[in-house]
Amino acid sequence: MRTPTFILTLTLALPTALMAEDIRLTSRVSAVTLYPQGATIHREVPFTAPAGQHDLILLDLPQDTDLQTVRVTVSGAQLGSVTTRRNAQPPRGERQSAAIEAAEAEVERREEALSAARADIARLRLAVDAANAQVLFLSQLGQGDGIAAQDVNTLRDLAKMIGAQTLAAREAAHDASRRAEEAEKGLKDQIEALEEARQALAALVPEDEDRAMLAVSIMAADQTAGTVDVTYQTWNAGWAPVYDMTLTRATGALDIARGAYLQQNTGENWTDVALTLSTVRPSGQTRPSDIGPLLRRIGPPLQLMRKEALGAEMNDMVAMSESAPAPAAIAASATFDGLAVTYDYAPPVSVASGADALRIALGSLSTQAKMQARAVPLFDESAFLVAEFTNDMGELILPGETHYYLGTTYVGQAQGQLIAAGAEAEASFGPIDGLRLTRTTLDREEGGSGLIRKSSDLTETARIEIENLTGEAWPLRVLDRVPYSEQEDLRIDWQADPRPTEEDVDGQTGVLAWELDLPPGETRTLMLEYGMQWPEDQVLR
Repeated sequence: MRTPTFILTLTLALPTALMAEDIRLTSRVSAVTLYPQGATIHREVPFTAPAGQHDLILLDLPQDTDLQTVRVTVSGAQLGSVTTRRNAQPPRGERQSAAIEAAEAEVERREEALSAARADIARLRLAVDAANAQVLFLSQLGQGDGIAAQDVNTLRDLAKMIGAQTLAAREAAHDASRRAEEAEKGLKDQIEALEEARQALAALVPEDEDRAMLAVSIMAADQTAGTVDVTYQTWNAGWAPVYDMTLTRATGALDIARGAYLQQNTGENWTDVALTLSTVRPSGQTRPSDIGPLLRRIGPPLQLMRKEALGAEMNDMVAMSESAPAPAAIAASATFDGLAVTYDYAPPVSVASGADALRIALGSLSTQAKMQARAVPLFDESAFLVAEFTNDMGELILPGETHYYLGTTYVGQAQGQLIAAGAEAEASFGPIDGLRLTRTTLDREEGGSGLIRKSSDLTETARIEIENLTGEAWPLRVLDRVPYSEQEDLRIDWQADPRPTEEDVDGQTGVLAWELDLPPGETRTLMLEYGMQWPEDQVLR
């Protein structure tokens, strides 16, 4: 049967490139937006494709990629469907990095050289054993039964031969033994070289072989060149702020050098990626909490106490509410009142998976601080240097590990708190050993002892002494406390000499503060007394 001419002509006119074809691409991480927990990963992959419909295949996404967050854009072609697959993908082929291959080859070369050296030493030891065996044979040669029957000339020639051969054998044994000892000394260098090669190989972090697959369908009317831009989320990465806070006592200058620690465990190494740090927390709370009705009940005291002990009242309240329990409270650092801070880090960075903890600098801030000595004699034996300052630097200071320096002297570290722009804050720069604190209880009268006191009154008098042995004057803030009561039947009176400068410090009832100037070599004394009274039928707790 003949094919109609017009059908044959139409078939020949269709370019074979219109047939679907898979195009494999190799991708790498090009940019990362890093959050305190998690990251957005960007991969840009150039491609060329003939006209028609094709699938661009990427076989190198990390195995733990959150495939539901994969988003794809394409330039140079029309984007079709996007398929992701975590398992049962085609083989990737040889993906070992050139650096790891070279390091493995160096380890193998060093191992072979060490093995050859040990074989040479073994051969030298065999030569020693052979020479010693020859010496033993020669020594026994002159002890045979037929030796006595030989004439003098024969015995003379035999003795010369045995002596010469024994000497030669002993010299051979000595030379072989000496060469073996020298070779064994040389083994030390070869063993060290092999260990260094193995360490170099271990330092090259291999990537996980298991990967996920991404197939991107495209359509192009003509042969084209374009770029596939792939973004997705991972939770196996993050960053944390770190600060070096330096106080200059002579001027009161407070310098804050900001940095960030980066880490990732995605299964692939990041090499020369563009880095952005963000304070957004995708893994945290993203919506306001739900609130439901609150049911309260009254009943006989014993019944309420029994239900509270069993947790029944709480269970009843939950059962009466249709709302889910509110999630755990989120720390202030997780919200920032909706304000997100972003840091763009200009130089590309490289971070090995599961190995590197990379620190980068984020610039410095400076302000002026007011310095004073802070004394808490109730708990401490010396005062501490405290710098008070206002965050007038125009930027939010995030919570993070903070290292404190007094000039060039390292003082210590602590977890810093969130300091909003315009907020007042303070930082401590270690003890002032020359400001000695003593708190002595002079008089304590009570009817009983222990935690529960059955007397109806208690009086305590304390003497506080601050001695300045530093050779310089110090502005001093002394903190102490007296008990307070919220019950009418528990009466508390106190007095102090001198009177404190501030009462209920920072809203804490009963906390007292004295502001003093203490010249060098002087001692200041504070007296603090309080008394408590309560009904006879009550106990003090």
